[in-house]
Amino acid sequence: MTGYHLYKLCIEACLTCASICQNCASSCLKEEESGMMADCIQLNLECATICYATAQLMSLNSARVSEMARICAAACDACAEECAKHLPDHCIECADACSKCADACEVVN
Repeated sequence: MTGYHLYKLCIEACLTCASICQNCASSCLKEEESGMMADCIQLNLECATICYATAQLMSLNSARVSEMARICAAACDACAEECAKHLPDHCIECADACSKCADACEVVN
């Protein structure tokens, strides 16, 4: 078993996380105090990008899967930590998705 089937759970966690991070960034921009959400928005966008790239490389059974999984887990942990500081539902949902993705990526290592 290789590629998608080998990494299926992590790929799904990455794609879910990326989508939720993008939603969180978009929602944060609509908050009244969106300027105070700058770090959250930045980390959401970075995390989404890394999650999408990680899922793609896993699907390809890349030789870089282990490295990307470590980077992805670190990005997800940072995003989860930042989102957990905020009260809006979209931030709480994002923190949870990021934590789940980080856990899934750590299993790959």
